Amino acid sequence: MSKILIVEDDAMNCLVFSRVLTKRGNFEVRCTEDVNDVLETAQQGDVDIILMDIGLPNSFYEGKAMSGVHITQLLKANPTTAEIPVVLVTAFNMPGDRERYLKESGADGYIPKPVVDHESFVAQVHHYMNDGKTPSPCGGEEGK
Repeated sequence: MSKILIVEDDAMNCLVFSRVLTKRGNFEVRCTEDVNDVLETAQQGDVDIILMDIGLPNSFYEGKAMSGVHITQLLKANPTTAEIPVVLVTAFNMPGDRERYLKESGADGYIPKPVVDHESFVAQVHHYMNDGKTPSPCGGEEGK
C-alpha cells in the first residue's frame, strides 16, 4: 500500500483529503504540519509522495517560520529525499502562481484548492507518484 504524507495546517482539509485518498485511492495517509516530522519521515523512506500546502503559519524549523515552499526546498536539496515526489496542494492559484511556486520550490506538481473533484484528485496523486515530473494533461487544472 502506497504511503502519502499530507503537510497541511487545516484539520478539515487533512480529514477530507485523508478520507478521499484512503477510500478512493487505497492509500495509507498521515497528516502533519511539524517540519521535523516531515523531514524525518522522508529521510526514513517511509513515504511514497508528499502533498504539501504552501501556507503553514504554525510550522517552524530551527527557530524559523517555514512555508511549504521552504520545506520542499529542504527536501529537494537533500539527496536522500530529493526523489520523493512533492506536490503542492494550495489555495494560491492566481494567474502565474502555479509556475512561480513550482519554480521556487522545486516541487514535482501542483494541485489547486479547493479540491472538488475527488476522483480527479486521486488520479492526479497517482499520476505524480508514478510519473514524477511529467506534466498532467490539463496543466494541473483537472481538480477544479
